[in-house]
Amino acid sequence: MLAAATAVGSIGLAAGGLAGPLLATDLTGDPATAGLPIGVHVAGSAVGAVLVSHVSARAGRPAGLALGYLVGAAGAVIIVAAAAWAGLGLLLAGSAVFGVGNAPVFLARYAAAEAGGPATRGRALGILLFAVAAGAVAGPNLLASGGRLATSAGLPPLTGLYLIAVAAFLAAAALLARLSLILEKFSHLSDISPGNRRTTPRSTEVPVRAVLLLAVTNLVMVGVMAVAPVHLAAHGHGPALVGGIVSVHVLCMFVPSVVSGPLLDRAGPAVVTTAAALLLAASGAVAAIGADDAVTLLVALALLGLGWNAGVLAGSALLTARVPPEGRLRAE
Repeated sequence: MLAAATAVGSIGLAAGGLAGPLLATDLTGDPATAGLPIGVHVAGSAVGAVLVSHVSARAGRPAGLALGYLVGAAGAVIIVAAAAWAGLGLLLAGSAVFGVGNAPVFLARYAAAEAGGPATRGRALGILLFAVAAGAVAGPNLLASGGRLATSAGLPPLTGLYLIAVAAFLAAAALLARLSLILEKFSHLSDISPGNRRTTPRSTEVPVRAVLLLAVTNLVMVGVMAVAPVHLAAHGHGPALVGGIVSVHVLCMFVPSVVSGPLLDRAGPAVVTTAAALLLAASGAVAAIGADDAVTLLVALALLGLGWNAGVLAGSALLTARVPPEGRLRAE
């Protein structure tokens, strides 16, 4: 049920990464503002991670993750209002709140890593990230159909993905609420149970290597994807093609987890980290060769997604392995 909730919630990811930059450009007429919603979205995700972990430590992981989705849904509503009223400031405020809904999608992997145990941690992470692929790949492809939905409701077309995100986040929260009830009955059997309400020592040390790997991997991915949709649109590519290219990128972010997860268990984080570095470097090289060509950019973004997958898996496994159970929620 954790995987199902994450898959549903991940449908909302496309709104922040794809529709946000396009909406900012549409409101202001200035492509330079495209990165603003992404920036505050990422900041909101960081705050959301702290909020979700704080609540999870006291009420259990499902409750913390569900709260994150509910806050994210509220942020999506604010963004829809901002688009209707053509307010950039309100759009940025909504993007920050919406970013909180991003946190539970990615924090769920730590629950999966704990459930998998040391021997199958990579496999458990892979299954969870693969579940994310279902919604995250579908999301960008809903750009055109979501636009028609928004237009039929009298709203700007680019708000369509945010309307879909509201429904997805609410559904994910409902699934997690159900999971919380189930785990209450079997709290002695599960590491993600609401019964596991630990007091975290303040002396917990977070492995610098794991944090650095996760930070650099996400920095590269977010930096590129903040401008990629706007770059494609500026070269005359329509919503269907832009959504398709972003979908391939997202596909490469999550689907390879069924292979990279078990590989992590067998080869170890060092090998997977090296693969991540090589893939991210290759992505930059390919993009530099022909960034104006849609096919070339498609290849570059696919490599970017593969590199992100490897980096996040290795970093998450390192973080879970090096931090004791009582300190993991604070470290995350």
